[in-house]
Amino acid sequence: MPEINLIGMIHLGMKTIVQNLAIEYQDTGVGPVMLFLHGWQDDLHTFDALLPLLPATRRMIRVDLPGFGVSEKPKESWDLDDYARFVRDFVQKLDVPVDVLIGHSFGGRIAIKAGAEKYLESRKIILIASAGVAKRNTMGAAMIRMAAKAGKIVISIPPLIFWKEKLKARFYRSIGSDYANAGALKGTFLKIIAEDLSTSAQKIQTPTLLIWGSRDRETPLSEGQRLAQLISRSDLKVIEGAGHFVHREKPQEVAEFIQKTY
Repeated sequence: MPEINLIGMIHLGMKTIVQNLAIEYQDTGVGPVMLFLHGWQDDLHTFDALLPLLPATRRMIRVDLPGFGVSEKPKESWDLDDYARFVRDFVQKLDVPVDVLIGHSFGGRIAIKAGAEKYLESRKIILIASAGVAKRNTMGAAMIRMAAKAGKIVISIPPLIFWKEKLKARFYRSIGSDYANAGALKGTFLKIIAEDLSTSAQKIQTPTLLIWGSRDRETPLSEGQRLAQLISRSDLKVIEGAGHFVHREKPQEVAEFIQKTY
């Protein structure tokens, strides 16, 4: 059955097999391709409010990244290169050239890696509240790995074994909700946040638009400013009053910035 969102657009869910994984995606419109990559613990529907505001003369493809939405989870823990290669293979499977690559948060990490290492070449890259360049990311990853390891040791000591699940849940909450809620993707989460993308950002030669919310607490504006310094052909746009999910909170303003890049 087709899905109908609150705006009334009809989306036909599509499935394909990429790297032996069952992948969900949506493909609407006709014209130069815009490929959308969602953030961590999110799915392709995160862009539902944005797409109707973009020109109908574009073909817009959204995908549930492996392990998210209804796409199948990878058999092993992936790093950013794995996800970037997946995007390359997904595009090759659909046999479409990508005109504009758009990534939010974690999807922005993938876009940076894909652009830097030439896994995917596009005319334009758009990073929305993208993560991956702050020193606190790599430091935080090391602390989470150490804390998680220590936590496993602690909850294996009698008589704490009896309370293992309750202690584990409380411990994971204490070191961060993303890690706590990562489930089977905990190994992937640690690999993702361990990589500092500063060097990758410097390699990008593709014109890049950065869109940030002034009140983003997940990836603060300072990280967007850092990316703007690292990517030589970049332009940073700030939307006042918006947070991390700026494309949901202020879709009209985000759409206007995107359209000006055509």
